[in-house]
Amino acid sequence: MEKFFKLKDHGTTVSTEIVAGFTTFFAMSYIIFVNPSILALSGMPSQAVFLATIIAAAISTLVMGLFANVPYALAPGMGLNAFFTYTVVFALGFTWQEALAMVFLCGVINVLITVTRVRKMIIKSIPESLQHAISAGIGIFISYIGVKNAGFLEFTSDAGTILSINNTPYNSALETYEGGIDSIITSGGIVPALVNFTQSPALLALIGVILTIILMVKNVRGAIIIGIIVTTLLGIPMGVVQISSEVLAANSLGTAISELGITFGAAFGKDGMLSLLSDPARFPLVLMTIFAFSLSDTFDTIGTFIGTGRRTGIFSAEDEKALEQGSGFSSKMDKALFADSIGTIFGAIFGTSNTTTFVESAAGIGAGGRTGLTAVVVAILFVISAFFAPLIGIVPAAATAPSLIIVGVLMMASFKDINWTDLEEAIPAFFASVFMGLTYNISTGIAAGFIFYVIVKVVLGKSKEIHPILWGSTILFLINYLIMAFL
Repeated sequence: MEKFFKLKDHGTTVSTEIVAGFTTFFAMSYIIFVNPSILALSGMPSQAVFLATIIAAAISTLVMGLFANVPYALAPGMGLNAFFTYTVVFALGFTWQEALAMVFLCGVINVLITVTRVRKMIIKSIPESLQHAISAGIGIFISYIGVKNAGFLEFTSDAGTILSINNTPYNSALETYEGGIDSIITSGGIVPALVNFTQSPALLALIGVILTIILMVKNVRGAIIIGIIVTTLLGIPMGVVQISSEVLAANSLGTAISELGITFGAAFGKDGMLSLLSDPARFPLVLMTIFAFSLSDTFDTIGTFIGTGRRTGIFSAEDEKALEQGSGFSSKMDKALFADSIGTIFGAIFGTSNTTTFVESAAGIGAGGRTGLTAVVVAILFVISAFFAPLIGIVPAAATAPSLIIVGVLMMASFKDINWTDLEEAIPAFFASVFMGLTYNISTGIAAGFIFYVIVKVVLGKSKEIHPILWGSTILFLINYLIMAFL
């Protein structure tokens, strides 16, 4: 073990690495509850997603530890799972099987561009301020989802602001709708407001938020997962959580394994890849969606590596230089990026959204983790967690919503690296970040940031500062919007 992981060279021990592995796992284990709750909204069976989450996390984290020998853990990423459900499935109208197919293609593309210099060129093409804005914007998006799932908001819209019902123009004279009402689209006249907290789920979520905040500011290890568990338990006497032998039996590990058959390989079936590629008219939209998946995944991972690795010496300055200038696996960071890409492929195969490196790995690094042994410990703990399958079915949205809010808050720390007094930097950053939450769409935020960055630079006569990849991406985004406008 000493020889394989080079523990002495990294100034660590077996016991330190094990403790670091436990620390990282408890910091990120909330994902085994939150990911199913988000992806299940797209129509995916939650028990299958629960098991797919664990499998994807275990395999990718194991590859990270054994191949790259760095203490980073992976799992289906927050923000990317929201993009999968709320943007790709809900807003763009793809099925969850088609979305999985796009995730798989994203993973394949990420592997290809990682072993070449393309991924490095993409990273270098995006201004640092926009990278920070994208990361923080995903935080806004996640927090907003948490606030909505918690039931904290209610929305008021008068008849004059209704644009369409069931995707047909609104007719005020029509009093009944055959088959009921499936969807209502309103204009900007809709007004949000805070609920009065007489509803048990909203009250439970509020208690969960307060509890999780207390645990977080007290630096309690595993604060988020503790918050989820305690909130779920409090939901029993409040009538929000229903427990019975029938519910527990329906959510057994055996049931999870059985449901996994529904999602395993679904990305490649007639409802997945074959359906996705059957309509040439959708190709531009498919390409832009895959691009958005890849871009978010790349920045999320690179931000985690540089933000934690530089500070602790896990990734040296030479590693970062090799990442930019080398090709293939010339540095530990190259190997780590490869492990991250492989994780997305496995996740799509089993049935979950993009797998990415978790920033919560910083918890284990802070506990002394310096090698891949930390990651191996995390992978083992994920496998053990599969036996907690009966719990996943009873965790309510009110219990997972606080974790979304807190994770979003943590991600918004990237705002501090943006110079808001400089409009040249602030305007693109605003549109990239705030628009993610306001439009409920990560790719829209990225597109808005790119477009306004180009506008600002051109107006200031600095068009030469715009990287060709950024030019190309902006043009593709504009073409995509034109196509969508005339579909």
